[in-house]
Amino acid sequence: MPLVDQNQRRRRGTGLMALDEDASYGGYTLFAPLTGSGEVYLIDMRGEVVHQWNLPYRPGRHARILPNGNLAYSGVLPDEPALFPMWHKYRGGIMQEITPDGTVVREHRDRYQHHDAYHYGDGRLLYSALEPLTGEAAAAVRGGVPGSEPGGTVWADTIVEVDAEGNTVWEWKVSEHLDREAFPLHPDYSREHYPLINSVLPTSDGNILASFRSVSAVVVISRETGEIIWRSEPGAVSQQHCPTELENGNFLVFDNGVFRPHWDVPFSRVIEIERASGTIVWEYHDPARESFFAPFMGSAQRLPNGNTLVTDSPAGRLFEVTADGYLCWEYVVPFFGGYQEEEVRKLFPSEPNAVFRSYRYSAQELPWLDVPKG
Repeated sequence: MPLVDQNQRRRRGTGLMALDEDASYGGYTLFAPLTGSGEVYLIDMRGEVVHQWNLPYRPGRHARILPNGNLAYSGVLPDEPALFPMWHKYRGGIMQEITPDGTVVREHRDRYQHHDAYHYGDGRLLYSALEPLTGEAAAAVRGGVPGSEPGGTVWADTIVEVDAEGNTVWEWKVSEHLDREAFPLHPDYSREHYPLINSVLPTSDGNILASFRSVSAVVVISRETGEIIWRSEPGAVSQQHCPTELENGNFLVFDNGVFRPHWDVPFSRVIEIERASGTIVWEYHDPARESFFAPFMGSAQRLPNGNTLVTDSPAGRLFEVTADGYLCWEYVVPFFGGYQEEEVRKLFPSEPNAVFRSYRYSAQELPWLDVPKG
């Protein structure tokens, strides 16, 4: 064994790093280490594990708690081929609802599912998937690195909704609805995947909120017509993740900041976009901008007291900030490991402690949780 651990993130320390109980919302935080074998952890504000699921599939991104108290989980379908070099990094394929004691009550499989799956709570699912484009359809995709399509195929996104029995009840396809000229790939991105939908969510008005990472756009899709009826202003977001709709109708977005226009130093931030005007009405970035930069993944959750839970995904760093930007809680995931698939290990040879998203819950949202009252 070497005298010095060569993993910088592990060397810097893990677990609870900061806590101001008076400023924090409190509660319990849920996360699933991406390189784990299927562990999902619920921790208290001190960083102590108060509940754990040990599932048979490693995370196909993340888990969250449903209103009925069950766990919504996306796992990686075993023994699938790599459609393109990055496919094993973010694919899923198994979408499950699981009780607190680990019993699977529902399951849906789709080998092309990736990144996100929204469980309505009644058995319905909304998720992102893929279909292959070849020939003229592939050539019609604008931008990206010329010739970077593996075998001449561009894998294009679809959004699928299924009912509780697994029947497809609604589907939206990039190949049928997305204007290629209006949504070109960034010139430095591979053409293997277009436009890389990393988040899908139903909105309060019945439409679909989605994040197109590789074209730097947050959009609202009309469920009725398939048209894009709202998009973020060009330059507002850069390779973003996890837009959510707030109670005031605005959108909260984790803005990664890769290739951000007019900035020579990259940094990440969380922003609130006013839907009506498209303007940014709230923003959090670290006081030292460059010290918070997540080039991929990330999430943000607005908490009931106005605080925001932020997931700095590549660093395995979860933190909470108040509305005026005061960091009041910080935790670094202590679970490190390598990716199982050889294709991903070549791209990410270190042992990360990454998580895709984290979520915060109050004790009232976890009535089954048995913790000592002190």
